[in-house]
Amino acid sequence: MCGVNNLKFIPQSIPDIILIKPNLNNDSRGYFVETFRQDLFEDAIGYKVNFIQDNESKSTRGVLRGLHYQLPPYTQAKLVRVIEGSVLDVAVDIRKSSPTFGQHVAVELTSKNKDQLFVPRGFAHGFVLLSDKAIFAYKVDNYYAPKYDRGIAFDDKDLAIDWKIPASHLKLSDRDKSNPLFFGIKDLFE
Repeated sequence: MCGVNNLKFIPQSIPDIILIKPNLNNDSRGYFVETFRQDLFEDAIGYKVNFIQDNESKSTRGVLRGLHYQLPPYTQAKLVRVIEGSVLDVAVDIRKSSPTFGQHVAVELTSKNKDQLFVPRGFAHGFVLLSDKAIFAYKVDNYYAPKYDRGIAFDDKDLAIDWKIPASHLKLSDRDKSNPLFFGIKDLFE
């Protein structure tokens, strides 16, 4: 773990995934939090990342988005956070040559804890809303490319992800309901 100024960077069980914990400064006026600093971020992950697009979504309890990824040359690294509410954020290692291939990290991100998760290229990503509503924001280092966009079944038993919400209460897009099983996918990363 390294921490300078107002950010702490904590490698997860898959060390390429980094939990970023900010220092929340509260006073009678409200709060201030530093959410991103390029120099500290790159020192923590060990390489340069150029975020080029910010995205934001608003959803309600039980909405599950994912597990999504893009094929090369449009793979994406993501820096995700919750502005309002609470989500369970999940990243699955889809790099065939990785010792953690098929494993995942799941972290609760909330507007209260202000934590962020860095999900590098080579991972499928998804999240489910645990609160009545949430606003989810993330930076990406490559543009969205619909022809290269792919998904993995959220309920794949081989991945064994506990989404913390009963499957009968989940709300998914038609696309996410029909994503293929993980070990049936041929176009995963080397």
